[in-house]
Amino acid sequence: MPVLEVICSLIGWFVLYLLFCWTFSDRRPEWNCRLVTLSHGVFIVLLTAYVIFIDGPWPLTHAGTENTELQTFSLSVCLGYFFFDMGWCICNRTEGPVMLAHHAASIVGILLALLMGESGCETCAVIFGSEITNPLLQTRWFLRKLDLYDSLLGDAVDLLFIFLFATVRVGVGTAMFYCELTSPRTSLIMKVGGVVMYGLAWVFMVDIAKFGYKKSKAKYKRWWDNHTLKEKNKNTG
Repeated sequence: MPVLEVICSLIGWFVLYLLFCWTFSDRRPEWNCRLVTLSHGVFIVLLTAYVIFIDGPWPLTHAGTENTELQTFSLSVCLGYFFFDMGWCICNRTEGPVMLAHHAASIVGILLALLMGESGCETCAVIFGSEITNPLLQTRWFLRKLDLYDSLLGDAVDLLFIFLFATVRVGVGTAMFYCELTSPRTSLIMKVGGVVMYGLAWVFMVDIAKFGYKKSKAKYKRWWDNHTLKEKNKNTG
């Protein structure tokens, strides 16, 4: 296991957090932590996208194969971040049990892939699918804090987030989950980890579906009230 890479990654994300705290000293700690989360999300999505689509091998056909150097580097960078974020969330008590469970499962899954030296292929794919919506989630939070969420931009961010989560994390994730379960090379413990991560994805999907329904209902009600008011003013005028 590349212990030094993980330690350097942890230190790097922590130093970035301190840099954001110094730069935005008038902001709360969560603001700066979410800037680190946003930075990690963008970086790790680009890195794992290169690992999956360019460097290879293809995760849907090579699940359970030996880790490449780039896969190991990607996993180490991501593991260092999750150590940082998990520690920050516990110290500041900002996340609920479901998100903490997701962080814990991610840490265990990456640790297993690094310790065993295999399954980095599909683990990078899972990281890509899990993190591709993260920048949008952080953007939504920043828009709310800046009072810009109730706008066309806020609606676009929410719509894209729901679309990517449903198509990539759940849709493509289902295909990845099936390939991992049926692969003769994948170890049993990694298959169990896949079940946990896939189950958590559906827990999040249910919550997102509820959110989408409530927001759509509220938007329709607001539109209908405005339409009714305009018709009333038109008739009385």
